[in-house]
Amino acid sequence: MNVIPFVREGLGNSSYLIGPGNGTAVLVDPDRTVQRYIDAAEARGWRITSVLETHLHADFVSGAHELAAGLGAKLCLARDAAVRLDHQPVAGAERFALDGLQVEVIASPGHTPEHVSYAIRAAAGPPSLFSGGSLIVGGAARTDLIAPDMAESLTRAQYRTLKNAFTALPDETILYPTHGGGSYCSAGAGDQRTSTLAEQRATNPLLTFDDEDAFARWFPTTFPAVPAYYTRMRAMNQAGPTLRSDIAPPPAVSPRDFDAARSHTIVVDVRTVEEYMRAHVPGSLSIPFRDAYAVWLGWLVPEGAALLFVLDDVPLDPVVDESLLVGYERFGGVLEGGIPAWQAAGLPLAAAGIVDAAGARRSLQEGAVALDVREPDEYAAGHLPGAIHIPLGQLPARHGEVPRDRPIVTYCGHGERAATAVSLLEQAGLAPLANLAGGIEAWETAPLPVER
Repeated sequence: MNVIPFVREGLGNSSYLIGPGNGTAVLVDPDRTVQRYIDAAEARGWRITSVLETHLHADFVSGAHELAAGLGAKLCLARDAAVRLDHQPVAGAERFALDGLQVEVIASPGHTPEHVSYAIRAAAGPPSLFSGGSLIVGGAARTDLIAPDMAESLTRAQYRTLKNAFTALPDETILYPTHGGGSYCSAGAGDQRTSTLAEQRATNPLLTFDDEDAFARWFPTTFPAVPAYYTRMRAMNQAGPTLRSDIAPPPAVSPRDFDAARSHTIVVDVRTVEEYMRAHVPGSLSIPFRDAYAVWLGWLVPEGAALLFVLDDVPLDPVVDESLLVGYERFGGVLEGGIPAWQAAGLPLAAAGIVDAAGARRSLQEGAVALDVREPDEYAAGHLPGAIHIPLGQLPARHGEVPRDRPIVTYCGHGERAATAVSLLEQAGLAPLANLAGGIEAWETAPLPVER
């Protein structure tokens, strides 16, 4: 059995293409960017015939519907997921043959109520456990994403899953989780993506608990922030997302038409921090295109919004793929000719400052205020003296806490989140604004003092 992982670094997730050795392939927890799976299978002479889903995903749009429609792949989904797609419902304790593999379904609720895991066996070799979020390297996935009043019962279900669900599997079982380090769905994971049950039984701190009440009190305290779009993905995946063939790609739009469309769309500028700071369309939202682009788009842009893109040298196709990944399907267009064409048309431009560590220090000494937009654990590890702390995801609701009578120097880890913060503050009417180039790392390297 050949297992090919596909890691989506920005989401901290993995999906898996399994080749049993007979020309067919099984895919576990695919996201919406399905062509990469198809290409990988075809390059090996495989045909994707089946898709297994461990749970209804909250952090991305599933590719299961797309693969079923495009390839005729059979979908195996948890019976309790109430998915409105043609599929084979599965439940815990079921066993069946699939493309030459033996599949055991293991009920593993906690991360979601309907969660299942799949223990898959080939004719030779150890079993493989595709565990979704029920058991991940160094932890398990969070239990608070369905509804606040379900968090405790799901946390207790997660405890019982960790204690009991996988005990019959041998130590040599290879663990292939969907969630991992960098995922806002996860708690306690490191950078390692795969493992064995032997390693997890020896090292995973969640498996050391023998008191369900203590676990229920402690586990929710480890969860990171919840990106705003998570509340939308489950229902979209349950209904079956729109097929890619039914979504119109963004057309090229002249600067004048782009300007006219700004009043009823969201302008997303995906260029680098430096390019945005130097010159941008007034009121545009800066989300530099990188691994984390989709998370911040979903976190900060309202559901169903039509998007206009400022790309310049950034390729369009991956920007569209990442936008679709978190549920955005309305594309108003791309600024034809980019910022140079906008400027040549005589349309207004905005700009913001970008300062090095020494420049930031001078600004702060002259009365500016530092705004730290990182997550709480990052802030606690070290921040600029006297900095206001508002995590980026909370800034749209909390920008009123930022002083309007002083210059603002925003910073994060490297500069990308701080650029997004500058664009949000500009929309709120704050000025003057500057971004600390290189973020806290540049400040500490200078070296300049930090508070902890």
